[in-house]
Amino acid sequence: MKKKTLSLIFLSLLLAAPCMGQQAFKVNLWSEGETTEPDYSEAVLHCFLPDKPTGKAVIACPGGAYLYLCMTYEGCDFAPILNKEGIALFVLQYRLPKGRATVPMADAEKAMRYVRSHADEWGIREVGIMGSSAGGHLASTLATHYADSITRPDFQVLLYPVVSMQDGVTHRESRQALLGDNPTQSQKDEYSNEKHVTKQTPRAFIVLASADRGVIPKNTLDYAQALVDNGVKADLHMYEGGWHGFGCRTDYSEHDQWLGELLYWLKK
Repeated sequence: MKKKTLSLIFLSLLLAAPCMGQQAFKVNLWSEGETTEPDYSEAVLHCFLPDKPTGKAVIACPGGAYLYLCMTYEGCDFAPILNKEGIALFVLQYRLPKGRATVPMADAEKAMRYVRSHADEWGIREVGIMGSSAGGHLASTLATHYADSITRPDFQVLLYPVVSMQDGVTHRESRQALLGDNPTQSQKDEYSNEKHVTKQTPRAFIVLASADRGVIPKNTLDYAQALVDNGVKADLHMYEGGWHGFGCRTDYSEHDQWLGELLYWLKK
């Protein structure tokens, strides 16, 4: 009876996939004993495999100021869009830091290792990291602080990202959730990712709105300049007006434009 129930659950997950032919499932990233943190079971990877893979995969980190996760239009809603183009999507439900700065990064590295361990099975050749807002901070942290060749993303996609932890630039709520109430200057510098770009930082696609008041554009512009200064290829799109947190929402006026640019960049 138990096996039958599990089979039905797995089948229901497949049937719930957003597009025909797509395989959808989720996995817990950590097993008991792998980490001392008590909330290890909250780290989950939501996997969406295309029917006809082209070899590319994206691990998406939703935003939410490191206080919550926008799993829909900054996460799973990208599945039908990318899968239609043969691109695999893995949405990272990372653990919220609650002042534990290393926890989201540990989940991002674990997700990268998991996807790469199944690359041959799923027809994947390149794995990139994508992040929105605070998820963009996590994505750019992995892109600049990766541990080894396995956890280094092949590319990065950043949507209106938090990048800096410096006073006057950072998003205060995100910094507070990540680093606590009174971070030292050393902590601010360590997690200000514009300060850690090197020639080995992966190429980037970045999009934002010029009127973003949630996370000011200086976060993105300083990071883009650091990429240019280090000879890293960067495709930057800043649309006039707009707002923070548009993700793949269709009510954003530049929805078709920016997604078209992203798909072009991913496929070329």
